[in-house]
This record gives sequence, C-alpha cells and structure tokens, in this order.
Amino acid sequence: MAAAQLSPAHLAERHRPTLDQALEAIRTRAYWSPHPEHPKAYGENGSLSAADGLAAHRATLGSRFELDQPGTDGWTGGEVSPYGPALGVEYPHADVDVLLPAMRAGMGAWREAGPETRALVCLEILARISARTHEFAHAVMHTSGQAFMMAFQAGGPHAQDRGLEAVAYAYAEQSRTPRDAEWSKPQGKRDPLQLRKAFTPVARGIALMIGCNTFPTWNGYPGLFASLATGNAVLVKPHPRAVLPLALTVRIAREVLAEAGFDPNLVALAAERPGEGIAKTLAVRPEIRIIDYTGSTSFGDWLEENARQAQVYTEKAGVNTVVVDSTDDYRGMLANLAFSLSLYSGQMCTTPQNLLIPRDGIATDAGHKTYDEVVTDLAAAMDGLLGDDARANGLLGALVNPDVKARLEAAAGLGEVALASREVTHPDFPDAVVRTPLVVKLDGSKPDAEAAYMSECFGPVSFAVSVDSTTDALELLRRTVREKGAMTVGAYTTSREVERAVEEVCLEESAQLSLNLTGGVYVNQTAAFSDFHGSGGNPAANAALCDSAFVANRFRVVEVRRPA
Repeated sequence: MAAAQLSPAHLAERHRPTLDQALEAIRTRAYWSPHPEHPKAYGENGSLSAADGLAAHRATLGSRFELDQPGTDGWTGGEVSPYGPALGVEYPHADVDVLLPAMRAGMGAWREAGPETRALVCLEILARISARTHEFAHAVMHTSGQAFMMAFQAGGPHAQDRGLEAVAYAYAEQSRTPRDAEWSKPQGKRDPLQLRKAFTPVARGIALMIGCNTFPTWNGYPGLFASLATGNAVLVKPHPRAVLPLALTVRIAREVLAEAGFDPNLVALAAERPGEGIAKTLAVRPEIRIIDYTGSTSFGDWLEENARQAQVYTEKAGVNTVVVDSTDDYRGMLANLAFSLSLYSGQMCTTPQNLLIPRDGIATDAGHKTYDEVVTDLAAAMDGLLGDDARANGLLGALVNPDVKARLEAAAGLGEVALASREVTHPDFPDAVVRTPLVVKLDGSKPDAEAAYMSECFGPVSFAVSVDSTTDALELLRRTVREKGAMTVGAYTTSREVERAVEEVCLEESAQLSLNLTGGVYVNQTAAFSDFHGSGGNPAANAALCDSAFVANRFRVVEVRRPA
C-alpha cells in the first residue's frame, strides 16, 4: 500500500477540535453544528457551489460508477427519480464470496490505529462529504423524492451531523477504558503481585448497513460511522431505488481510507440486481456481525429473529400520535400541526398519524372548539399552507414510490374525508407524483375504525380520531405505543395534570414526547447532538440515534496482561 498522504498529525490538526466540540455537545445537549444549513454557505474553501454541485450530479448520470472494489462480477442499476427521469447510473455488482474476505483483510491495521485515529479519519470522510453537499442534495432529491431544500438540509448537514454524533459517541465509549494500566495487589510481608495490562477495543467484524429509500444518508450515516469508528469494516447495501447518495459516500470513504494509509476495502458497496434481494442473504452470513436497518416492520422483525450471529439495530414502523387536550395558542397549534403533517408528504418515520381529539371539544384561547371545528380548522390551515402550488412543491416533494400513492388513494375510503388530497403539478418535473395530504375523520369508539388508526399508513395520510375524553386519549396512546410503537408523540394541553399524565405514559412506554409545539420546531424534526431519534424502548425501534447503547456493543474490549 502507498504511503499515507493523510498523516495522523495532519488529521489531528484538522479535525481534533471538531471532535472535542462534538464530545462537549453530546455532554451538554446544547445546540451545535459544524455543517452550515444554508446553500449559500458553500462554494469556497474547496466546497462545491450550487452550480458546481449540479454539474457534478449531472456528470454522474448515465454513467458507470467506478469503485475499484474486489469481486466485481457485473454492473447493475435502474434508479428512476420520483420526479420522473431515469438516472441511468450503473453500479458494480459484487461477488460477496470475494468481497467479504477482502474487507476483513484490512481490519487488523484499522484496529491497531486506535480510537482517535479512526475517529479523525471518519471526520475527514464527513468533511469531504460536506464539501460536496450541493451534489449530494441532488442525489438525495432524485432518489428519495424530497424537495430540493429538504434534500439539501436533511440529506446534507443534518445527515452529516448524525454521522459525526455517532463518531463522538463511539470515541467516548472506546476511550472509557484506559489503553494501559499498571496493577499492583499488596501481599502483606510478601512482594506485591504486579501486572501490566493492555486493553484494546476490538471490532465485532463486518457491519452490514441496509439503506432506506426515504432518507438514505440521514438514516444511513449513524450506523455506518458508528461501525467504522469502532473498528469494523462496513458493507453498504443501499435500497435499490436510492443507491446514488450512498455510492457517493462509499467512494469518498474509500478515497480517504487509502490516503490515510488504510485498506479502502474497509468500506464497500453491495448494489443488487433487480429482484435479487441480497439483504436476506447477506444478513445471515457468518462474516456479518452487525446490521443496521431502517424500513418495514416485517423485514426488521425478520432480521431480529434470523440474523442471530449479528448485533442487529433496527428502526421500523410505528403509529405516531398527538393528543389534543387544550391549547393557549390555537392558531399556532394548527399551523404547527399543518406543517408537521405536510412536510415531505408525511413520508417521515416521525410524522404524526393519529390526532386524538375529545369528541366534546377542547378549550383554547379562541374559545371552546368542538371536535368538528378543530378538524375543519386544521384542514383549512393545511389548505392555506399548500394552496399555492409553488409552496406546496417546495414542502411536499414527490411521493417516493407507487405504494405510497396506492395507500393514499385507499385511505380516502376509510372514513369521512375532512381534507381531500389533490394533485399538484411540478413546473420543472411534469412526471413527478405530488399529492397534498389527506385527513380522515374516524370515530375512536367504533371497532371498524380501529383497524385503520392502529396500523401505520405511511405517507400523506392522517386520522383525526374522536375519543370520549382526554383520559381515553391517554389510554389509547399507551396501547398504541405499547402494541405498535411510536417514534414520536406530541401533546397539546394547558393542564399541568394532563401534562404530567402524558409524560408518565411516555416514560413508562419509552416514547419521545414533544409538548405544546406552536412555533418553528416540529414534532417530526430532531436535532443531532441534542435530541434522541427513537428510544429503542418500544416496538418502533430497538435502538436510539444516537446514544451510548448504539455504539458500545459494536466492539468488545480485549485484555492482555503480563507480569510487570
């Protein structure tokens, strides 16, 4: 292997201050981010401008995506943008019997590098990704269907923050045990027993990161960087409809690893042929010792039950719920909910689905509002937010796949429609499938309605569920989280007693709670270094992004002791 172009000293000078700030941020939970959110912040100091990022994206389309990784036995592709155009990119298809041994070959040197060097290499990878944020934004937009600004922020700086957060946790956990220790045990009049002990964080093996269609980088980076920073090799298996953002990530990671003097095969891509379904095959191979997965409950359950040789981290589906008891800012509540339900056409694992509203109505600063009035006013707020097509396109993005469109159309028959979904034409992409959200009224006391509101309906669909009282709403909330899981819970109340009661439900059922959000923070958004995404304590996910538990079991500490 060629001499390292990135020495440990250069990496430390460039990135150790950022690592220290990240460690402080996860300790204090204060706001911090080294990655600018505004597109105009890029274009200097080696980062791509908006024009350069678009040009780089267009240059990738219709081409073969070379990675020079072992075991390539053909080429595969087929991504079609939710906005219409085919991407035309072909990716190397891997013979895993060749690739997996090659990935293991570099793990010894990666282990010996130690936690700090691994962390700094990961930060260099993230820095190079950040410099190409404009390019990544187009790749995320045209694989996930996110509107450009959301693809830029969520697929760029917010995803990079989540990756950096995982690196910080990984470094902190590996550094908890000292590298060396002198041990001396007194023996009275005899000489003490003396040993010299060495403690080395040792990776589990090869990690498999199974990417998702909707947030390939945001959901993919935590597992990828947590595994890499703890010494594991990482095989990235993207969703077939969203390969490009993760292929770009793999290419950059391989370049940095090689420049730092490590085997680039520590990170590799496993793109699949149409219908191949290699995730199931890879998941049970003995070389795979860690799996990160975001997606459907059915496959997440399958992984947990069948990939017994691996430590499995899953984010699956849940039924996110908002309890509406009362509010002192009625207009603010409606505006906040309208935005939360509309953002990215509800295609977020954190988007609220069920709004539990007492059938007798709620107390507000605008007077008492009946259930029907609350639902009508919410529909009007959403209609006002999305009434202008340009604004609607910027907020909604496109439906990510035909399954979402089918669910949306079927949901209109589940109850009384309070807000019908309408088609929106995109001025730049006439083939984009853009739909405004649907709001359906359901009677929570009727058994036939339960099948609808107790199942996740992923996409731009929400249910306004009438309940007998706030007490009944809290009981339904508890049952929903316990049986179906939830990534988020929201509540609106002016009552301290109700607030304590909903907190108690969420503490007992391990659900992340947002109370009385009426401004520019929304229940379906979480900030890296401060907010935990999921809890790992209910059926929606068995892990949280990001906490110590997310990284600590990706490595073990091996001790070597010898006489002093």
